[in-house]
Amino acid sequence: MGSEKKSDRGIRIAIDRGGTFTDCVGNPGTGKMEDDVIIKLLSEDPANYEDAPLEGIRRLLSKFAGREIPRGEPLDTSAIESIRMGTTVATNALLERKGEDIAMVVTKGFRDCLEIGNQSRPDIFDLAIRKPEVLYKKVVEVDERVTLEDYAEDPTRHVTSAESVDQAGADADLVRGLSGEAVRILKRPREDEIRAQLQAAYDEGFRSVAVCLMHGYTYPAHEALVGRLAKEVGFAHVSLSHELMPMIKLVPRATSACADAYLTPAIKKYISGFEAGFAGGLGTESVKKQGAAGGARCEFMQSDGGLVDVKIFSGLKAILSGPAGGVVGYALTSYDPETRTPVIGFDMGGTSTDVSRYGAGRYDHVFETTTAGVTIQSPQLDINTVAAGGGSRLFWRNGLFVVGPESASAHPGPACYRKGGPLTITDANLFLGRLLPDFFPKIFGKNENEGLDAEASEARFKELAAEINKEVAGGNKEKEMSMDEVAYGFVKIANETMTRPIRSLTEARGHDTSKHRLATFGGAGGQHAVAIAEALGISQILIHRYSSVLSAYGMALADVVDERQEPESKVWSDDDQEVRGYLQSKMKDLKEKSAASLRDQGFTDEQIVFEEYLNLRYRGTESALMVVKPSEEDEREEYGGDDWAFGKAFVKQHEQEFGFTLPDRDIIVDDVRARGIGKTFEGLEKTVDQQLREIKPKDLAKGEKQYGSRPVYFEGGRQDTPIYKLEDISVGDRIQGPAILADGTQTIVVTPGASALLINTHVVINIGESDGQDKKVDTKEVDPIMLSIFAHRFMAIAEQMGRALQKTSVSTNVKERLDYSCALFDADGGLVANAPHLPVHLGSMSTCVRKQAEIWKGKLKRGDVLVSNHPMYGGTHLPDITVITPAFSGDKIVFYVASRAHHADIGGILPGSMPPYSRELFQEGAAIKSEKLVSEGHFNEKRITELLHTEPAQWPECSGTRCLADNLNDLKAQIAANQKGINLISALIEDYGEDVVEFYMKNIQDNAELSVKTLLKQVSKRFEGQDLSAVDFMDDGSPIKLKVSIDAEEGEAVFDFTGTGPEVYGNINAPEAVTYSAIIYCLRCLISEDIPLNQGCLKPIHVKIPKKSFLSPSDKAAVVGGNVLTSQRVTDVVLKAFRACAASQGDCNNLTFGFGGNLAGADEVAGFGYYETIAGGSGAGPTWDGTSGVHTHMTNTRITDAEVFERRYPVVLREFSLRAGSGGKGQHPGGDGVVRDIEFRIPVQVSILSERRVFRPYGLEGGEDAECGLNIWVRQVERRDKNADDVDGVEDLAEGMVEYRHVNMGAKNTASMKPGERIIVNTPGGGGWGKVGLESKASKGADPKLAWRKGSVAARQETAEASA
Repeated sequence: MGSEKKSDRGIRIAIDRGGTFTDCVGNPGTGKMEDDVIIKLLSEDPANYEDAPLEGIRRLLSKFAGREIPRGEPLDTSAIESIRMGTTVATNALLERKGEDIAMVVTKGFRDCLEIGNQSRPDIFDLAIRKPEVLYKKVVEVDERVTLEDYAEDPTRHVTSAESVDQAGADADLVRGLSGEAVRILKRPREDEIRAQLQAAYDEGFRSVAVCLMHGYTYPAHEALVGRLAKEVGFAHVSLSHELMPMIKLVPRATSACADAYLTPAIKKYISGFEAGFAGGLGTESVKKQGAAGGARCEFMQSDGGLVDVKIFSGLKAILSGPAGGVVGYALTSYDPETRTPVIGFDMGGTSTDVSRYGAGRYDHVFETTTAGVTIQSPQLDINTVAAGGGSRLFWRNGLFVVGPESASAHPGPACYRKGGPLTITDANLFLGRLLPDFFPKIFGKNENEGLDAEASEARFKELAAEINKEVAGGNKEKEMSMDEVAYGFVKIANETMTRPIRSLTEARGHDTSKHRLATFGGAGGQHAVAIAEALGISQILIHRYSSVLSAYGMALADVVDERQEPESKVWSDDDQEVRGYLQSKMKDLKEKSAASLRDQGFTDEQIVFEEYLNLRYRGTESALMVVKPSEEDEREEYGGDDWAFGKAFVKQHEQEFGFTLPDRDIIVDDVRARGIGKTFEGLEKTVDQQLREIKPKDLAKGEKQYGSRPVYFEGGRQDTPIYKLEDISVGDRIQGPAILADGTQTIVVTPGASALLINTHVVINIGESDGQDKKVDTKEVDPIMLSIFAHRFMAIAEQMGRALQKTSVSTNVKERLDYSCALFDADGGLVANAPHLPVHLGSMSTCVRKQAEIWKGKLKRGDVLVSNHPMYGGTHLPDITVITPAFSGDKIVFYVASRAHHADIGGILPGSMPPYSRELFQEGAAIKSEKLVSEGHFNEKRITELLHTEPAQWPECSGTRCLADNLNDLKAQIAANQKGINLISALIEDYGEDVVEFYMKNIQDNAELSVKTLLKQVSKRFEGQDLSAVDFMDDGSPIKLKVSIDAEEGEAVFDFTGTGPEVYGNINAPEAVTYSAIIYCLRCLISEDIPLNQGCLKPIHVKIPKKSFLSPSDKAAVVGGNVLTSQRVTDVVLKAFRACAASQGDCNNLTFGFGGNLAGADEVAGFGYYETIAGGSGAGPTWDGTSGVHTHMTNTRITDAEVFERRYPVVLREFSLRAGSGGKGQHPGGDGVVRDIEFRIPVQVSILSERRVFRPYGLEGGEDAECGLNIWVRQVERRDKNADDVDGVEDLAEGMVEYRHVNMGAKNTASMKPGERIIVNTPGGGGWGKVGLESKASKGADPKLAWRKGSVAARQETAEASA
């Protein structure tokens, strides 16, 4: 079990209680691997025992004591050195929502902050929006308020000095917070009020409470007060957000406090039941009390990979308890600190496949992750679920092979589990001979004593193959696929599905995937490891002897950890000794607290080591990096002996991860963090690399040590494959593939061309030259497996382009909001794949590429790059600039790649280039029809500067771009992303040949066309061949009219917008490309299955848009509102015609404010600009209720967190809550809109661009309409009449009387607002469905990914899809 510090007691036990099995590893005290005892038992077996870990310990102690200890007898702790556990208790309570009933205490105005969350929806194409349920049952709003005095975007960089609370006194209105920032107390809480509110909650039966108040991370006094009162009232558990994780961001901190309050009571209950099974108690305290007589150390694994004493284990830190052990296990057994080869962990079990990475001798932590729909802010290992494991279900959908994400779960499990389950990857491996029933536990069937049922898998594959062949071969025997080919096709697609996120995990952090080793563990990992490694270019796989119980083994190797963190706001400087000294003393303080806690848990100072971190970022960005203090070696070799070289280390890490640095920007310190480690593990006897250097491999002769053989399917057909029992082969034996190595817990498939070598601790698989098959692909017939693979490959290329763009850009829009799209197109400009799926870019990018291809036909050369953003040329609105690069084969263009990014400013009459009252296109900024950005490799900086900066400023009252440097940088990043795409497709062409790639580019479009045709035929049948029609009106009365005529025979449709209103002298005109995008989006929602989104979707659709209407405006018409407002209304009209759902809010509620700019003839004024879109209600449908406070249809942008908002800008967010009653009533009610109330602290120009302020969002099928939106300016007006009676809201000022008036701003307006003035945006709700009083038919569809662990990969994907 690895050499650990010796003790007289001896027995050491490590346990991982998983979803299906509980794994136990015990050692009698020798520390030698050969003396370990391993026990695997079912996690739930109520007929035989109550608690699996307790039963495992009983069996281990019986074995070590040499006598059977009867069940129920309290276990003697005197011989136990330590018990270490990982448990799924917290995760299960979260998944099943079986935690404690809790109340949440929050600042007044934010009662719905967790229900709104970041306002984005999880699945952009699901009309029945399902947001995870909140954990609390009651909200208590406390009337208190603090804010930050300064703001980060201040061009003068003013810093207010303030004293700490201790120095300034309890009554001071301005104090220095923990982060060093000046905090202004606007409203102090009243104790009597809060006590009464808490008492009321207590009287309702609540015993656990979560407290999170605005800016509590830096000013915790108000939270501490609430905590004290809650304890006085009698609450059994109180979670205070500033104690759990003092980091900025209200929503994740509040969710974390709720998760802790929700889960900790469940964990305490479990632990007390577990402890009751022992004589002598558990934990450090019990050992201290009883000495050698009894009591045993007992530690639980936390989500961050460190252990903690049983007494201080809490809900928030328990969520990844089990999987964390596996990461520790592979990290400490597979990584060699001398060779420093990084390792990718691949944990494939029955119900999930998790990936993670370990490099540089440290764990990768993330500080915000989502599990079971709950976003937690706490250090956690970056573990990412990428598939549903062996239980991933297999589907044939729309002509494609699809694997998951649905899972057969543990019950009923795969078809072969004898419970009538569906076909899964486990069945495919069994059918292909890659899984051996002889070696699988016999726990199936009625009496739980039978093995896997291979016949059930075969019968299911027979049915599926017949279904596929009926569609693909149509009776032609030569075209039919064998059952083997079908099953193997699914295995290949499963591998493709898993490699995409693994690539994302490594490449998004700036690492080369091929320079890693793959460490595989979990029951199913060995069957897929070689194929996964090959796909990633990895040449060596490590499979630990204990790979099937590696999580438990990891617990045995792990260290005890104590984490401390405090917020900060200092500016880092390599030369400023004062700042450095201040941070060092803060770090020292944290280390001392951490050391005291570890000493308390029985560690000596010699056993305690620290990792020191600063969380750093460049000013103006949100991408903070947690930078570890450089090692002594790095300090000497790279940083000139500087022992606190955090700044230099940050610059280096930023360059690696994001591909650039910003030498002229300040580096801000966001947090100071100390990770205290109580060392128990002293390293393995020999690392993998040491063993490999010393070993002399011996190739086994044919038949030597062979257990048997069987035909196993590999690429090209079945091959007779020898089978070896792992226990029969010796250290140094090498086996050439094909072969299968197995024992009772795992099966390892060694493919042809690979070899397996047994060393002391691992099976090492070395991969040769692929598996001997040429990638010769036929282009006469479409192979559905290859079609599915190419669908993944094309998407992967678009995703990798996106990562390259994000990495090399500098603007917040691209780097953090991920407001961009990358795509590849065929030689005609037809869209092949686009990522991420921003609905508004879907149809419009290809319009743009086709137009440019026509204009430049025959004139382009290698190294040319085009740029365009004009609405008449396939643009949407001007800030979205498209960069297009052709790819050549000889002199012929074979495909195009393009990237479109939202630029923060491109000139015009207002900062942000989104003016609410523009009338002409020139007022919205630079309009580029078609220009060469690069000519034969030369970047035309002079011309692009003229286009962006000089030309827009020639127009009346207009400025050129206000951030030219950012524009140029982002354009260069777009060029680099396009080049990445070209290189990747060129590699694909090298692999398969140009003709094959072109063939599948065409066929993937045909596949999408087929899906849309099938949909149209179904719709025609439902409406009995009638034409569909709908009309709706913009707030100015302009109608959008649509008639859809479907040809049921051909599966084609005409979308005819005749009757739509004329071009508008305003900015709601929408370029034609926007309508195409809206149609593609609606069709994808109606198909409600994952289909490739490409040009094929539009092939069966003929769109008629009347010229000179506001959906096809002239080239001078203003269009900024078309992209964000009209697109939403076109979507509503299409969905209304199809009777799909009631209207959603039909609006993005675009709010901008700021000051500054460079008007022609005037000096440039330094300032800032801010832009946000605000959520509303979604429409109800035939089987769902609408959702409140969420973005709908063509947009999905996230809202800036309330605390970050106030830190960056001079505002106080007075309220952000749901607008009760604004959704339409009905059998299924529509969702409510929101109320967003912002007070400005300095003079700013505020603009609102919105819709649905006149025409209400409609209900359908008898459902009622929703409320319209309303924009209110709370305006200061001076009153001349000083003798007037007192009026509510009147203040007596020195220069006269002032009152606040509520002024309706209308839908589109701009105003200069003074300090103290506010804008209140009330957003529209969603329409209702069905008559009020009818019985609800709303069903809650299960989310197959709910249990997935969402680390950095999912966070990236969700951020990308939340940038529309």
